[in-house]
Amino acid sequence: MGGSDEAVKDVQDAKKMSIDAFALNVQDVSSSWSTNAIQLLFDAAAANDFKLFFSFDMSVLDQPSTFLPLFKQYQGNSAYYKHEGRPFLSTFDGGAKSFGASSPNAGWQSQLKDALAADGINPFFVPDFDDYGGATYDANFFNNYPVVDGVMSWESAWPEVSEGLVNVSSAKDQTALANAHAAGKVYMMPLSSVQFKHIDPGQNWYRRGELNLPQRIGQVLALQPDFVEIITWNDAGESHYIGNCWPEAIAGAPAIQAYSNGYDHTHWQDVLAPFIVAYKNGATSLAQVTPFGAFAGAFWYRPLLKSASCSGDGLGKPSGWENAEDLINIAMLLPATSSGVTLRVYSGGNVVATLPTNPGLNMATVPIRTGAQRVELVAADGTIMGAGSSTQDVVADTSGVCNFNYQVVHIA
Repeated sequence: MGGSDEAVKDVQDAKKMSIDAFALNVQDVSSSWSTNAIQLLFDAAAANDFKLFFSFDMSVLDQPSTFLPLFKQYQGNSAYYKHEGRPFLSTFDGGAKSFGASSPNAGWQSQLKDALAADGINPFFVPDFDDYGGATYDANFFNNYPVVDGVMSWESAWPEVSEGLVNVSSAKDQTALANAHAAGKVYMMPLSSVQFKHIDPGQNWYRRGELNLPQRIGQVLALQPDFVEIITWNDAGESHYIGNCWPEAIAGAPAIQAYSNGYDHTHWQDVLAPFIVAYKNGATSLAQVTPFGAFAGAFWYRPLLKSASCSGDGLGKPSGWENAEDLINIAMLLPATSSGVTLRVYSGGNVVATLPTNPGLNMATVPIRTGAQRVELVAADGTIMGAGSSTQDVVADTSGVCNFNYQVVHIA
């Protein structure tokens, strides 16, 4: 993060969407670049009535004592997010770590809960313990981990590469939610668009995007989890960012720059903001997700066909490339009074589909062709209500980066 202006912009953009808080994923608790960014964000949040909480990355950090000083420093801050008066605390992984104790639960109890209790601090602990060793958060998990106040899943946000060409499932979320509630705990459900990483031979994969975002919106509304975590605001490395990716954050990562620079995802916010309001108002179906005005929407596509050889890219195609589909993916929100409105879709300079719509959040896909892309929203009388056009043509192959990231286009 370059300065206070960037922190303020992020906070204000998120607040406009009705997001309540940022989860600050922290891998480095002591370097000045990290601690300075944290302070900038807390200052921006305090000035804008926004909240933050820590999610400590236990794939990097070794034990709670490493991060406890930072947590204790900020947990009493007016901008720190609290649930039922307790400072909210999460992790990425850590479910298999025992810190020398007899079990992971015993380790987290002694190294986190008991250590903080000595200072009169009682965190509301909702970690991502996907790595604990089980397939789901079943009843045994909650019996074995009474230290948690709830759980979050990162991995259920997308299909696994090994699952093939399938849509995202909410089965793991259903299991987690039911067992969490049976144990008197909470569940934080993940919501995301895609996961594409293309950094080195060990970090080169594609987990399906396509309609993953609106499909997960529908699943969240159906399940009504206690919390929803949007993955992510600014993780350029995994391509699921919906906010600003400031250049300072990836200045030392040319591989990430190569597939994220010029790929703006901020118009996913136009789809997410009405959903957030609907979720908070108790909506349970896509039909209840309506725009703030006459309409709202976006379409997204990959500018490189999945059949590309990518012969000029030393990393080659990402694992999971075969699960991708060459599609124009559309999400369009229309008011409850909408009638007779259609979506006219152009690909490669030709009209390839005319699609009906309904009130609420509509989702659709159309096979893509090389060249330019365009989507028009057409009223019942034939008037064009809004449209969006691609700024990058689709190509069949490339001699450069094998980029499976998405271009997101505003329909306005």
